[in-house]
Amino acid sequence: MDTQMKKGILEMCILFKLKDEPLYGYELMKSVREIFPDVYEGSVYTILRRLKTAGYTAITQKKSASGPTRKYYGITDTGQEYLRRSIEEWRTVVSGVSQFGIKFKIE
Repeated sequence: MDTQMKKGILEMCILFKLKDEPLYGYELMKSVREIFPDVYEGSVYTILRRLKTAGYTAITQKKSASGPTRKYYGITDTGQEYLRRSIEEWRTVVSGVSQFGIKFKIE
């Protein structure tokens, strides 16, 4: 898959994972790699830094009972709006591609 396309899709997927609750980086990385096993750990953290810089996520630090303090990523209001627009754009792309006869199963 094209690198730029994958970055955009991964951004959307990460924000979607954060829409219900803040998660720490390793947790996010594991869930991304379950779906996209070829994604490098460093790529996920690069996307998380980019999302933070853009104001789409915020970081809180929490102590862990099983180790060092963890950085939890939570979606901001700006991130919620960006996610909403990204999902709309994704649906438009899938709808357009489907008009060429390529079928997708979207739940």
